[in-house]
Amino acid sequence: MQAILNSPTLYAICGGIILFVAVVSLVFMIRAYRAGIQAGMDKSMLKRTITSSVTFSVLPSVGILLGVIALSGSLGTPWPWLRLSVIGALHYETQVAQAAAEQVGLRSLSAAEMSPEAFSTIALLMSVCMIWGMVLSFFFNKSYLKKLRKKNTEEKQSKPGFGDSAMAAMFVGLVSAYIGSYIGGFVSGEGLFTFKGDWTPILVAVVSALVMAVFTYFAEKKHKVWLESFSIAGSMLVGMLAAVLF
Repeated sequence: MQAILNSPTLYAICGGIILFVAVVSLVFMIRAYRAGIQAGMDKSMLKRTITSSVTFSVLPSVGILLGVIALSGSLGTPWPWLRLSVIGALHYETQVAQAAAEQVGLRSLSAAEMSPEAFSTIALLMSVCMIWGMVLSFFFNKSYLKKLRKKNTEEKQSKPGFGDSAMAAMFVGLVSAYIGSYIGGFVSGEGLFTFKGDWTPILVAVVSALVMAVFTYFAEKKHKVWLESFSIAGSMLVGMLAAVLF
């Protein structure tokens, strides 16, 4: 099955899509640069902007690369490469892939149990669930932004805006769902309230959170803002190491 998932055909299909997106991005970058020149912006400033943008895009992508490596063992390299290069999100892809694998009867997201039918279902679910952000944005983003700006201008400057509160609420909900599933798996591992399940995810989550807290402390309190680019990748690497050690 791994030979199929890493076949030249899949590489050509996924690589072609990624190349198309890369070309479109390059075209828009060139057009934006020319528009800046026409607007009278300084060329050296534009070049510094491009350099800094490339730097702060490459560094956070280390975490994405780790996600590709983690998923490539079960889904092959081309598909995770495509999903995490174009529109996928690291936390989303791994979670949906695991949930889809369980629903098709696999005990875990592993290459040993993968079948063409299971891969097709997993790949379809990963794609279909992700497209709604683009679809809804296409139809409703303009009106939503108007309401968001109006709401933020009406509120006092000392209070967080609606957008900040909504993002914080969604993040807390996401983290709560993960932590809840980890605790549930540990508490009822072999029966209700047996406390014989897998406790590794809980410890890994705690270690990763502590590492992220260290990055946040130095970035905010010590003004080492550049560390923010390494926070996700660093937390993931230490979390993976903790999983192996535990």
